[in-house]
Amino acid sequence: MKEKDSAIQTMPDNGLEAKRSELARLIVKHTSVEGPQRTAIPSLNLIRADRPNGPTHSLYRPSLCIVVQGAKEVLVGRESFTYDPATYLVTSVELPIKGRVVQASPEQPYLSAQLYFTADQIVSAGGGAEQPGQGEPEASVLRRGVGVGRMDEMLLDSLLRLLRLLDTPDDIEALSPLMIRELLYRVTRGELGGQVRRFAAAGTLSQRIAGVVRRIQLDYAEPLRVDELAEQAHMSESSLYAHFKEVTNLTPIQYQKRIRLQEARRLLLSETSEAAEAAFRVGYESPSQFSREYSRMFGLPPARDMKRMREELAGG
Repeated sequence: MKEKDSAIQTMPDNGLEAKRSELARLIVKHTSVEGPQRTAIPSLNLIRADRPNGPTHSLYRPSLCIVVQGAKEVLVGRESFTYDPATYLVTSVELPIKGRVVQASPEQPYLSAQLYFTADQIVSAGGGAEQPGQGEPEASVLRRGVGVGRMDEMLLDSLLRLLRLLDTPDDIEALSPLMIRELLYRVTRGELGGQVRRFAAAGTLSQRIAGVVRRIQLDYAEPLRVDELAEQAHMSESSLYAHFKEVTNLTPIQYQKRIRLQEARRLLLSETSEAAEAAFRVGYESPSQFSREYSRMFGLPPARDMKRMREELAGG
């Protein structure tokens, strides 16, 4: 792996920088091509990019994203979040995002790790975390479903020990759950810990909105019934709109539209070449409305967008 390792910048052998240097070598070793790549640890992806790239649309599941080298920017609605080796990003609910790598080169590629997690894992990892009604009134506090925190050495050390398991695959089944639990414990103890716990703890306002987010994400092709969503969340329709936007930076209708269009784009790329069929399958009744909204989101109408994407894929 000497050729790959030469792409990593040499860093001082101390503290955070030494850990980042080892993490960078591990990520390069286990990423054979650019882009997100699955690992033998089911909930862990590694990402590599050798150059800055244009915006890509995707759905971020609840996850922890740690950059080892380079930097990335994500847009949630119209709000921008940038994270780099000095920070980390946590998403606590499913969010449609537009992201782009803003710092990368063949000599110093963008390298990151993304660990998906569930609410149950956060509750389990939180250990003695305060419950609603004790200390900070968590049940009544609402925050964005995404945040950027400052990196610390203990969090980075936990990630490093998890990634080392990729070199000893026989140990993954026995040890990775323990190391993931420790990594998430560090997150719940960091500056975003309260925010993450609120979305996981039953009965909190954040958790109720997370349930509505999940329902829209799962039933995106169905007509949006705000009255039913409000009933599920035990709040009025006006409160639902306000709280939903606080968490996602989108209204429920905007959220559904982005999920529909992203899924339609996936269908056009992998399953069907007909825009009208893709529109129908994701819940649109009007092909012309679908084409307008698709163009507004992705910059080109469906046919031209597919031509561009296939040319980009063919070009490597």
